[in-house]
Amino acid sequence: MDHSGHGMTMDLPPFTLARGLEWSADPFFLVGCLAGLALYGWGVVRLRRRGDSWPVSRTVLYVVGVLTIALVMCTRLNDYGMVMFSVHMVQHMVISMLSPILILLGAPVTLALRALPTAGKGRTGPRELLLMLLHSRYMRIITHPAFTIPLFIASLYALYFSPLFDFLMGSRAGHLAMMVHFLAVGVVFFWPIIGVDPGPHRPGHLMRMLELFAGMPFHAFFGIALMMASTPMVETFEHPPASLGIDALADQNAAGGIAWAFSEIPSVLVLIALLFQWYGSEQRQARRKDRAADRDGDKELEAYNAYLASLNTREG
Repeated sequence: MDHSGHGMTMDLPPFTLARGLEWSADPFFLVGCLAGLALYGWGVVRLRRRGDSWPVSRTVLYVVGVLTIALVMCTRLNDYGMVMFSVHMVQHMVISMLSPILILLGAPVTLALRALPTAGKGRTGPRELLLMLLHSRYMRIITHPAFTIPLFIASLYALYFSPLFDFLMGSRAGHLAMMVHFLAVGVVFFWPIIGVDPGPHRPGHLMRMLELFAGMPFHAFFGIALMMASTPMVETFEHPPASLGIDALADQNAAGGIAWAFSEIPSVLVLIALLFQWYGSEQRQARRKDRAADRDGDKELEAYNAYLASLNTREG
């Protein structure tokens, strides 16, 4: 199907879920998803062959995360998303708020650091480049809440309520760039909050919850604004193809409902994951304290035995 402009999907029949889930792969995202799965699989196999373990849960979360991207970008949802605001909003919400969370919980950076070989003294290989990126000033900036929260909010308001959205939707390249942007924004927003990978900005668990809730209300307000609007607000979706049999305003209201409802799903997912991480962190800290206490107890016992031995020596 042609993706070259606004008239590209004029022959689309009325939307149904079955039609939306038909295979219609975008080459860019198809190659990206396959490459992401292949590289992750290579890393897991490499660790296993070395005798190291890697949690199955992380692999499952990562694979499901990549498959959610394929679901919205490699099916006819992507075609319908070019002419239906509601379907486009499903794409946006999944690729910016669900896929990043699942992928980050799969810890791909940690896997890469463990699986990639070291380049050797004085050499720079992929592992060394990755470490340099993780410790760079650039990474400190783009993962800081002063950057991620405004970017997360601007990706909604500044994009949809300005001519930029219509410009990007006017071409396949623009649409691709927008979807890549949504994915990237989701990753940098959720990484400091929920990511198990090493990163420059890693606040305490309570602070992470505050970061999460700092962005979500704006997301809900955006959805409410679309739901309550009495006229179409985005030119791209103002005149849907007659073959779809939909009303532009009703479709926009549906898009607003999707945006509003979807802000709850990641919040719950992230909160559950954060509570598990917090609990795990407390347990590890308690075990460390117990080990330290055991060591201190052993030292005290050794000192006491040495004292007794010295008394026996004196008495002898």
